[in-house]
Amino acid sequence: MYEALVIGTGFGGGVLSARLAKRWPGQILVVERGKRYGFGSFPRSPHEMARNFYQQPGDGHRRPKFVTAVNSTGLFDIRSYDHIDVVLAAGLGGGSLIYANVFLEPPPQVFDERWPSTCKKNDLERYYAVAKKVLGARPVPIDENDPRRRLTRTQYFQKAAAAMGRKSELVPIMVHFGNDHERPLAPGLQEVNRHGALQSSCIYCAECDIGCNVQSKNSTDHNYLFVAEKKHGATILTEHEARSIAPLNAAGQIDPSADGRFGYAVTVVDLQQKTTELIKTKRVIVAAGTLGTNELLLRCKDQLKTLPRVSSQLGSGFSGNGDFLSFIVDAKEPADPNYGPVITQRIDFNLYDRFDKDRAFVMQDASYPNILAWFIEGQKPGILKLQAIWDGVLSFVRTIVRSPMMGRMGGVISRFLGQDLSYKASVHLCMGLDRSDGRLGIDKEGRFGIHWPYKNSLSLYQAIDKAVKQFRTAVGGRLMFHMPTWGWPLRRNVTVHPLGGCALSEDPTRGVTDAAPSRFGAVHGYEHLFVADGSLFPSAVGANPAATIAALAERVAEGITGLPPTEDL
Repeated sequence: MYEALVIGTGFGGGVLSARLAKRWPGQILVVERGKRYGFGSFPRSPHEMARNFYQQPGDGHRRPKFVTAVNSTGLFDIRSYDHIDVVLAAGLGGGSLIYANVFLEPPPQVFDERWPSTCKKNDLERYYAVAKKVLGARPVPIDENDPRRRLTRTQYFQKAAAAMGRKSELVPIMVHFGNDHERPLAPGLQEVNRHGALQSSCIYCAECDIGCNVQSKNSTDHNYLFVAEKKHGATILTEHEARSIAPLNAAGQIDPSADGRFGYAVTVVDLQQKTTELIKTKRVIVAAGTLGTNELLLRCKDQLKTLPRVSSQLGSGFSGNGDFLSFIVDAKEPADPNYGPVITQRIDFNLYDRFDKDRAFVMQDASYPNILAWFIEGQKPGILKLQAIWDGVLSFVRTIVRSPMMGRMGGVISRFLGQDLSYKASVHLCMGLDRSDGRLGIDKEGRFGIHWPYKNSLSLYQAIDKAVKQFRTAVGGRLMFHMPTWGWPLRRNVTVHPLGGCALSEDPTRGVTDAAPSRFGAVHGYEHLFVADGSLFPSAVGANPAATIAALAERVAEGITGLPPTEDL
């Protein structure tokens, strides 16, 4: 019997794997549904990328039509639900493999009445501090005298923020620029990081969100997981998925009426061999990401009936962390969004200063890889054909209407087509305090789903729309648009930061997991069953949630092991 089984390897599972393996060397099992990735192993060609999606037979999840693989453990898991689509990751490192690197602590006012009294910002400060050191977070080094460290996009956002009467600040990012923070290592040079893993100094290729092939991203497989496996002997099974959790009784038999004090039996499926194994363990830490954790616990509670004690609050309080994606095209000055780490800075809108809970968000710059830029440029011939058709329509209409506006519209399109579409485009990643009132559940047909009442968060989305329009004016952008699915009548948002469903609370009538320091993250009604990922959040936090997930996970680990966390893994 293992001392602990950890399900998932993102910021929550990574932290727990390292801390528990240090406490019980060689007695920890880690299960990850995705693959293991090394140098140069993330797909890049069209053929490879088309197969880089996660989908398993009969899993019941609705995915976009372009996801055609039926037995794949690819990196991206894209799902469609009620008024919201969710982008997830599968792989050793979980969401940290495709996140945008930002380590951003939320302000104290975010931890409102929905957060337990034992879990306010000041209660988490030391956990943030430790996680920040382990994950090597710091601002991107900028040197105007070095062309490779000059970031046009960052300057572009800083100028626009100033024109809007706001301030743009560099954010700490979890990217390797060398072990010496005072003197960055030259881009592309390699060294062993402080945890023993080999990494390259960032080459500014803008490929952070599709997997870093030079291993500059400080994903959990380069720190927490690396130490858990290489130093403390944790066993890691990739392309394995946990399907059920059941408590054991004193005789070591599965007993749904038991409370977990004698351990658990976890059903684990080998996704390649299609074999199933029943693994017994003293403790279970569910860190499968917000959707994975909620689905597993919901199925165990409502379908399999193996965890009937779980609070009826399970699945409530879902949030997309206010995620909203917008674009501006053909500005007066270039943004050059194809160079540098994905995010370098943030502009505050009522989150840190002049707090307004209904309109609190941050706007962050974004880059995207050159392979996408070439695709965009490749669309010009097709757009030119549309231009020819449009010109014909305008010529006919002008003979009847003789409207000067028609001429201006044609001029805008012609100017737009004559530009390098990528060089003068900017991508705006916004996140803020949505209402956090969604619901995760399983319907009568056994399908896992999300009910997202987007109308309740419209004040936030409208504030973001207004801010992006102001930004467009500041940079003289010709065109502005949001995610295509957001337009009426679809009103479908996209989130990469699903949160909630297993909220921390003082008692099971208000949440799913315990907020008491000694049992932090433990599922109410059970012993030795813990949650350690974004599903713990009682509400959105506005800031990128990775830092808070890691901090909460450090606190869960401390309660289990009795060992205060340090930067030494």
